[in-house]
Amino acid sequence: MIDQVRPADVAAWFAQDGDAQPVLLDVREPWELQTASVVPQGFALVAIPMNEIPDRLAELDPGQRIACLCHHGARSQRVAAFLTQNGFEQVANVAGGIDAWSATHDTAVARY
Repeated sequence: MIDQVRPADVAAWFAQDGDAQPVLLDVREPWELQTASVVPQGFALVAIPMNEIPDRLAELDPGQRIACLCHHGARSQRVAAFLTQNGFEQVANVAGGIDAWSATHDTAVARY
């Protein structure tokens, strides 16, 4: 089961393991990142479009906590499942995606 973490709870989910810097993995397309993006605070922001994840899997560290983010949560859920199937143990999906992030956590992030 993949954790579903609300945007307001991402920092607390990341804080559960202090060994390695946590990662917010944004799996949206480049044009989406230009439209709206999260400002990293206490975590690394890594942007890899969903369709590039299999070829770029080596860029991610299975020892880090990784929360996956997309527009509404569907693509990031699939990526989180893929990561779990490939040996990543500390993976979550940001429920509601960047749309929920903007609506409930940081209204400075544009909605689209």
